[in-house]
Amino acid sequence: MKNNFNKLTLAAAITAAAFASQAHAGGYQINEQSVSGQGYGHAGRSSNVHDATIVYGNPAGMSFLDRAQVTVGATYLNVNTDISNVEASRFIDSGVALGGAPNGNQIPVGSIPGGNNGDMVPGTPIPFAFYAQPVTDQLAFGFGVYAPFGSKTDYEDDFQGRYFGDYTEVKVVSAQPTVSYRFNDQWSVGAGITYNQVEGELRRQLPSEATFNPANDIDSRVDGDDEAWGYNLGVIYRPMPETTLGLTYRSKVDYTLEGNFSATDPLGNVVRSDSANLDLTTPETVNFSVTQQMSDRLKLMFGASWVRWSQFDQILVTGSQGDTITQEVQNYSNAWAFATGGEYQLTKTLALRAGVTLDFTPTNDEDRSVRIPSDDRRIFSLGAGWSPTPDLTVDVAYSYLSERGTFVEQDRNDLLQGVGGASYSADYKNEAHGFGAQLTYRF
Repeated sequence: MKNNFNKLTLAAAITAAAFASQAHAGGYQINEQSVSGQGYGHAGRSSNVHDATIVYGNPAGMSFLDRAQVTVGATYLNVNTDISNVEASRFIDSGVALGGAPNGNQIPVGSIPGGNNGDMVPGTPIPFAFYAQPVTDQLAFGFGVYAPFGSKTDYEDDFQGRYFGDYTEVKVVSAQPTVSYRFNDQWSVGAGITYNQVEGELRRQLPSEATFNPANDIDSRVDGDDEAWGYNLGVIYRPMPETTLGLTYRSKVDYTLEGNFSATDPLGNVVRSDSANLDLTTPETVNFSVTQQMSDRLKLMFGASWVRWSQFDQILVTGSQGDTITQEVQNYSNAWAFATGGEYQLTKTLALRAGVTLDFTPTNDEDRSVRIPSDDRRIFSLGAGWSPTPDLTVDVAYSYLSERGTFVEQDRNDLLQGVGGASYSADYKNEAHGFGAQLTYRF
């Protein structure tokens, strides 16, 4: 009996890891690689050559910079979540409930004790740094360090949905050497190679008794890491000096996370430990944008991004012996995001920015998880750039993100050694505030 419980515990924890990693790479793809771009909603990400952050936005743009420069900055994200209309129930096999053998029919036996504070995403700074160096009038080199994916959720200890996931932390950091070549005043191309590191810690709880008392839960967690290579390509076309078109492609990156699993009882005893492998792919993306100089002071921008999430039809997790631990259908859809924004040069040293972004979720109602309970987003941004000298620019930005209200409905039947289960449903409403600051110095 104990051996069966251990196997179920391992499967449940690694299943949680699969859900969390996949969800974070989808619902929480990070856009914070430029504060100057944040001010206009990243509308001109592939076409607006403003500072060294173009190393990420479009590697082809470096060859349009007139001198070497370094840009460093960060955006602080503060996320708020409201959870309402919660229903959390526990089930037990009717045969066991009557004192007999399991018969496969589960009946409700009460609610799951616990809370739903909703304050599960801690404030997080997202830093970045870029350097761009013209080598000749046509050739430029650049380098960047940034975070393309990552998130953290940390529910309270007695969260009613803790059997579906109560803690997730995933971080991806990329380093990108880049080269750009400009053929003439109209055309340029660029390419970069990305070295990527991913690491994470993922937890969920398992009940040890039919009352589902949180004080007696089994804490199951998995942590792991991996490194992998990717690349990106870019092209810029200027049909006329006032108009810039940009196109950027970022490749998918394939990871195989190797880590450790442990399940610990409330007394600190390790019930089970093992190793596990999880294949994770962050998908390819395409971004197109146009920047139009309307006058000496005003320029407008529009951008569209496409992410190929349809390759996430399932997640397959294997154990230490190569056996299938879990195989979960995801049915993600390709996702689009659209942005429009502008910049107005108020004075010689001060530029004002604004933008609006619509970001559509790749998730679906059937598979949405408590780990990433997100939906379609609207983002409103304001920003400013101050250049006290030609060599120095300070950029600041603020963004307000509002998600469409969404819901989560989940159930499990593999708890309590297969004779007990749980269900959780709730309505979620998310919003976030982003505060960014950036410094650019030109040599």
